[in-house]
Amino acid sequence: MHIHILGICGTFMGSLAILARELGFKVSGSDENVYPPMSTQLEEQGISLFQGYGVEALSPSPDLVVIGNAMKRRIPAVEHVLEKGLPYVSGPEFFSRYIAPDRWVLAASGTHGKTSTSSMLAWILEYAGMSPGFLIGGIPKDFGISARLGSTPFFVIEADEYDTAFFDKRSKFIHYHPRTLIINNLEFDHADIFDDLAAIQRQFHHLVRTIPGTGRIIYPADTSGIENVMAMGCWSEQEDLGGSQSLWQVAPVSGDGSHFQVLHKGIVAGTVNWKQEGDHNVANALASIAAAHHVGVLPDIACEALSVFQGVKRRMEMVEEVEGIRIYDDFAHHPTAIATTLAGQRAKLGDNANIRVIIEPRSNTMKMGVHQETLITSTAQASEVIWFKPQGLDWPLAELVQGSPVKSSVMDSTEAIVRYLVDTASAGDHLLVMSNGGFEGIHGRIASGLKEKLKVKAEA
Repeated sequence: MHIHILGICGTFMGSLAILARELGFKVSGSDENVYPPMSTQLEEQGISLFQGYGVEALSPSPDLVVIGNAMKRRIPAVEHVLEKGLPYVSGPEFFSRYIAPDRWVLAASGTHGKTSTSSMLAWILEYAGMSPGFLIGGIPKDFGISARLGSTPFFVIEADEYDTAFFDKRSKFIHYHPRTLIINNLEFDHADIFDDLAAIQRQFHHLVRTIPGTGRIIYPADTSGIENVMAMGCWSEQEDLGGSQSLWQVAPVSGDGSHFQVLHKGIVAGTVNWKQEGDHNVANALASIAAAHHVGVLPDIACEALSVFQGVKRRMEMVEEVEGIRIYDDFAHHPTAIATTLAGQRAKLGDNANIRVIIEPRSNTMKMGVHQETLITSTAQASEVIWFKPQGLDWPLAELVQGSPVKSSVMDSTEAIVRYLVDTASAGDHLLVMSNGGFEGIHGRIASGLKEKLKVKAEA
């Protein structure tokens, strides 16, 4: 059976393509944004990629077209599918139809931390010998791939609340039917499809309705956004995390989140001493430990697993070091994610570290300016911020930056940003690039510029 995926380089659809290939399908796909690491991963799997959404990729006709949620009417390939009456499904429906049956699905949901938490959970199950399947919106370094079928009934999935497809406006996670559900947090996001937080909470309530009575919902204590969802109705087991009366708690050993104890029912059940940092990652870890416990993994084993957890590509990943200048790649695309990531880095590196942050406001919510006030103040733990102003940004970024708590500037080209950093960076600087896209390959260009500068200096 030949399936063709429209929007194949999206984090979800690219992972789905790998699973389909593993199931034995012939897989091809089209996308306008073909960039690493997803494009590299797909090509390594022998999946044919087509640039753009022309109809030539659909000839001869595939047996099934899987349509990503970025696809809209008037896109030539979409119109061709409808005009010719080709069979089509959404990506989440494909998962529900071909992968989910007879699986114990463990889903990590919430505004932030889904990729990291699902990666941690999959690794805990792997370390415990449970060989899970998984579909993650990133590439966990411990696995080197974003998806696999696994060899047991257990399947970990990153559960996104974004809508399913142009023909199905329900949240994607409605299709996943988890038995174990993590809700990390709930804030307003995706302003292009949700009017307010209440609209997002309604979708989470629909998800809660799908959890069986013997299933379990795991979430942080004293979180009003989530508690409001639970108050709409819940028919499953519940466990809250981190509160004074919670079954699961943490006791910090270090101030940066790199070393902490896990308490279960008030008793120390294990210790995590790992490469990650920040309170947000500690919270993600506790959720993953509690979820793994639901399928039988003892807390001390889960803590052992996390102590050797390698992290996720594009989640505070150091991608290059040139003469003491470190360049990091991070996917943060919401004020809370930016603030917590920077707080973790500051705690780890110390008050005197020179943390220079480069931010691309790329997500639809960022571009709409919904969080523009909190976006600027979220960078308070940085030493300096360089804001990239993309074309079409219709809110006054430069004006707002004047009220920044730290040194800030706005530049409208990546060339200018690269030139500025190459000219001014020095040993000991930490250059942290934050974007949920390819950002025109700026990480590599900064590194190349620094290396060329060193070469010229050496030859002088």
